[in-house]
Amino acid sequence: MSDQSVAVSWTTAAADLLGRWRPVAADTELALGPADSSMPLPVVYSDDTPTAFHYVEITGLEPGRRYRLEARSRGVRAVSGSTRRWWDDEQRHEFRTLTSPPGRLLRTIALANDVHFGEEISGQILAALPTGVRQEPGMAPYPAVMLEALLSDVGAPDRNVDHVVLAGDLTSCGTATESRALRGRLDKWGEFGRDLLVCRGNHDRPRVGANWRSGLQVPGTAHHDCWGPHFLPRQRLFSYDLDGLRVIGLDTTDLDGSGGRIDADQMSRLSSLLRAEPDQPTLVFGHHPVTRESGLSNLGGPGFVLNRHDAAAVHRLYGRFPGVFLHHSGHTHRNRRTRPDTPIAVEFLEVASIKEYPAGYSLLRLYEGGYMVTFQTTRTAAARRWSARTRTQLFGLQSRYSRGSLADRNHVVRRDLSGIKQIPQRRKAALAAQRQPPRLHAAAQR
Repeated sequence: MSDQSVAVSWTTAAADLLGRWRPVAADTELALGPADSSMPLPVVYSDDTPTAFHYVEITGLEPGRRYRLEARSRGVRAVSGSTRRWWDDEQRHEFRTLTSPPGRLLRTIALANDVHFGEEISGQILAALPTGVRQEPGMAPYPAVMLEALLSDVGAPDRNVDHVVLAGDLTSCGTATESRALRGRLDKWGEFGRDLLVCRGNHDRPRVGANWRSGLQVPGTAHHDCWGPHFLPRQRLFSYDLDGLRVIGLDTTDLDGSGGRIDADQMSRLSSLLRAEPDQPTLVFGHHPVTRESGLSNLGGPGFVLNRHDAAAVHRLYGRFPGVFLHHSGHTHRNRRTRPDTPIAVEFLEVASIKEYPAGYSLLRLYEGGYMVTFQTTRTAAARRWSARTRTQLFGLQSRYSRGSLADRNHVVRRDLSGIKQIPQRRKAALAAQRQPPRLHAAAQR
């Protein structure tokens, strides 16, 4: 949902003789209208093409207005999958479009993470618990399916994406084969370090064993780094100046384990960069979430996020240098905004995994007077099919944990970002022409 659009997806299914839900192909129909109208909802999209995995996107809506909708297949109304209270808008099939910040749209950044390229079982935390989900026979490996869905989506003209930020866990195990193949695919989409910005996640860390011996040895250890030669060195901060927008990528990974840390050299570099231009609009991204609230609310617990010492240091820096406005993290595979540990004007945003339900990314649209965040699900047919399949993860609790509230997924923040330059249309057209053409998707214009 944005200021002028809404996307609705649902799955049609029926129980088999054993009580297992199986996809059933059906037609697609969406009715939508103002929530304050007493008139029957008009049908704004209809397609008789049978599918079990439905997606409709309606544009041309009025900003700041409340709408009501009904998604239907075979005349049956789709039921909201929201696990929130009965008075929640999603349970009532209502929503209010956002109101964009004042000023010109300066640029659009796609925030994504957790590709897990090379992974074969999704949702498996321990050796056999939960059991995890595998791709259907005859289908392409799901990380490749979801990567293609992401890149086709952010290359589509209606998304108008200028940069893609991938906040870690690009690969499953950080092997040379995974890293090389992934880098080759990303290079076809855009220029590394300008169009595409990345950081390392715990799945990309150096490892011990025969599968990693071709990589660079980490001094003083038996670990070898196969991911770094294809992407970025370990525990190294990288800063990018995107026409007045400063983007800082952190390596928050530990050598062993899933928790996060930032070594002294990287922290010192972060402090120096922020001190040099304390008011410059700054977006920071790293794989591990930073806040205490995130540590207490994610499934992995406090040891799954950045350690308390380094998190406190990050909060102190952000408090001293007011240019930082947003910190993007992955790792928890959920959409969630968490409160900072100290009273600072920084948003800490976790974005759900691209490789499993709800299988999307966040669009960060920067205006002169602030920014708008909207979560987008991927739109290819194969991606929608896999997303519905992985909804059963975590003993059926995947949607409750990972989707997040409407406010987590879609919101507006007022902020002075006028120091960022607008990308010239000629350059935007040239960049769009370099990218591979988007795949077709179901959409509707109201």
